[in-house]
Amino acid sequence: MSDLLSKAPQPTATRVEGFLGDRELQWGKHKKIKVGKVFRNFHCKPCDDQRTFESGDELYCLGLDKHAVSIDATLRCTACQSSVAAWFLIASKDEISGFAPEVRIERYTENLRDRAERIGKDPGQFADLIKRAQVAYDAELGAGATVYLRWILESITYHVANIAGIPTTGKNNGRVPFRDLLERVNEERRIIPQRFSSNGYKLFGELSEIIHGNSTEEEALKKFEPCLQLVLGIVEEVNRDNVFAKAIDELGWGSANIDEIAGDAS
Repeated sequence: MSDLLSKAPQPTATRVEGFLGDRELQWGKHKKIKVGKVFRNFHCKPCDDQRTFESGDELYCLGLDKHAVSIDATLRCTACQSSVAAWFLIASKDEISGFAPEVRIERYTENLRDRAERIGKDPGQFADLIKRAQVAYDAELGAGATVYLRWILESITYHVANIAGIPTTGKNNGRVPFRDLLERVNEERRIIPQRFSSNGYKLFGELSEIIHGNSTEEEALKKFEPCLQLVLGIVEEVNRDNVFAKAIDELGWGSANIDEIAGDAS
């Protein structure tokens, strides 16, 4: 179980040793469990460096029903002892109190208490927007998270246009349609990864559909991760990573030869 929690939010189901003593944990009842320490890596603000944060030997478990529990953990920086909090919703198709249940993480959230920051590929000046998008997603605000992704896409397009001297206004000082601007910018300064270069504006349209309420929150949350990967790809100008082919496939954009696309870019 400790390995599963340490890898959150990985959704893959994993078989673990029984941790409830083969007895159902009733709704609303708490229980201390020993499943090994949880380890998470963060950028520790007091240390101003990447550090491993670890939990204690015991975690707190709250019963929800026969198939789900929540687990709370506090983790401390192994260097300066600054602490953060983490929460996991754990579920199982079978009874979770079994001898060796197959469990998955249905939801993971954390409160870093301004003591730490997530470690990732946040792209420089857009790091704050990525963080805000992730926070909104963790709070299950699909449309709200998507707003930040479209903001990043628009911002970097206009930013590159200004650097390249590409006009962003047309007649009567009106804005150039974003589709035209994106195509022009990409022609002169490739900002869209090769693997989905023909779908650059389609990504913008996908984000806009969600923001304008043409998708349910459930759909918006489902599309967040692949959209995030594609937006990060534009920001980072990364065009040799299979994650983009997978993201295109997850969005259902009709890419029939994902493996071939991935192979061409390797």
